[in-house]
Formats: sequence, structure tokens, C-alpha cells
Amino acid sequence: MTFNCSLWQDNSMSVKRFAFARFSEVTEQCFLLFTLILLMFLASLTGNALIATAIWTNRVLHTPMYFFLANLSLLEIGYTCSVIPKMLQSLVSEARGISREGCATQMFFFTFFGISECCLLAAMAFDRYMAICSPLHYATRMSRGVCVHLAMVSWGVGCMVSLGQTNYIFSLDFCGPCEIDHFFCDLPPILALACGDTSHNEAAVFAVAILCISSPFLLIIAAYGRILAAVLSMPSPEGRQKALSTCSSHLLVVTLFYGSGSVTYLRPKASHSPGIDKLLALSYTVVTSMLNPIIYSLRNKEVKAALRRTLGKKKVLAHR
Repeated sequence: MTFNCSLWQDNSMSVKRFAFARFSEVTEQCFLLFTLILLMFLASLTGNALIATAIWTNRVLHTPMYFFLANLSLLEIGYTCSVIPKMLQSLVSEARGISREGCATQMFFFTFFGISECCLLAAMAFDRYMAICSPLHYATRMSRGVCVHLAMVSWGVGCMVSLGQTNYIFSLDFCGPCEIDHFFCDLPPILALACGDTSHNEAAVFAVAILCISSPFLLIIAAYGRILAAVLSMPSPEGRQKALSTCSSHLLVVTLFYGSGSVTYLRPKASHSPGIDKLLALSYTVVTSMLNPIIYSLRNKEVKAALRRTLGKKKVLAHR
């Protein structure tokens, strides 16, 4: 189905509504993808909500590492909720349109949660660095106040960058086409719909992406470089194994998140393909969010014990 953009333009010929392209003209394929995304979405919401609840309700987990993990779970919930519901609707419904304001709102929250997660992952790496490289000063240097400030900075940076990016993109003119060849209002496909030469705009967006994605990643690399040096200098194999085990889950999450995100936003425009971009979008919006709770719960005895206690309390309350 081709959308008539003239029906969605005002007197200035500026597009006021967009529409998401169909994933496939084969209805069965759309319903299959709808089912898979819905199941992963529900698993992601359930897993992240359980992780956050278990951490907040179990005092044994009131430590810096788990404080950041709870924040990560909240970010993942917001991240998926900002795009998946509309994505699911577009897969099985003919009502695939979205207003310009709705598209801007979706872009703001998606970018907000994504950039905040980049910064929070760097804060989590700093926490692991302090725990392993400076254990005697860890309690004082990673106090509750410091952790709260690091989390607030992560959320704050995400908010400011997202507000600036969204305002910058939607200050452009959109005179058609109005069909977004993507699942949601992401930066590259929306910028591709703007009128005229957008090369300068694309360069500005690319520069911000490099700054906001690469800078936290470089901090993570630097932190783990110091951690690796400290671990290799430990005399006992048991000490080295214990130190590395506290970092393995975080490293795996960083690899999943930055792997798909970097390929999407930092590769040259010439290599972009709508099909590949959609697959990558599913990876960093649904798959990664679903896997994070599994990674942290399967590889962490304290989290597993807290989850069992939390689920046990819910069962007791359900039987009353």
C-alpha cells in the first residue's frame, strides 16, 4: 500500500503525518514477527521488572553494583516501551500512521533511554574499576551519594542530548515522501525524509552519535584495561577468577549493546540498508533488552537468590 502524502500535508506542503512501511506484504510473515516480538517484549518487561524489584526489596543487594543494575533495568523497560507497542501495532494493523508530534515524542524517548544507557554502562564500568583496583577506598569513593550522582548524570545527559537531537531533526522541513522505511522513528530513516540537501545535518547527527556512543565506550575500555592489569598482578588464580567473574556479565551486556548500536549509527551512510537496519533495530531494542536480565540472573548467585525470595513473597501473597 502506497500512502498519499498530499493528504497529510498542510498549506505549506510540510508533512504533518508519517507512516511506517509494511514489513512484508505476506500477512502470515507479519503475524509471525508480531508473535515473536510480543513474546520477547513481555519477557523483557517481566525480566527487567523482576530484577529491579528484587534489588529494591532485598537489602543485601543495596550496593553500588546492584544500584546501577536496577537503573539499567528501568532504562531497558523505558527503552522497549518507547518503540515496541507502536511497532507491534504497525505489524498487524493498517493504522500505521503516526503524527509528526508523535514521531518526535517517540524519537525523544528512544534516544533518551539509549544515550542514558550508554552513560550508565560507563558508570558501571567505573564501579567495577574502583571495586577491583581500589578495594580499600571503595566504600568511601562509591558512597550512595556518588552513585546517585553518577546515575543522575547518566539520565541527565541522555535527556539533554535527546532533546537537542529531536528538536534539531524536527526543525527541518518534510515535504514528502512520508513513508518511514523502518519499525519506529529512528534518526537515520527520519532524516532521510527531510527536504533538500541534508548532508550537513547528517554530519552533525553523526558527530553527536560518535561523541555520545564512543566517549562512554572509550571510558569502559580504559576502565577494563586497568582492571585487566590489576587482575593479572593478583598472586592467586582464585582471586583472579573471582575478580573477573564480577565483570563478565557487564562485559557481555556492553558487547551486545554497543555491538548492534555501533553498527547501526557509526557505519558510513553508503553501507546502510533498510533490511539490515531493521534487523539491527530488533536486536538492540528487543533481543538485548530481553537477554540482559537472563545474563545477570544466570551468572550471579546473589541476584538468583534475591529473585527466588521475591517470587516466594509473591506466591505467599497470592495464596492469602
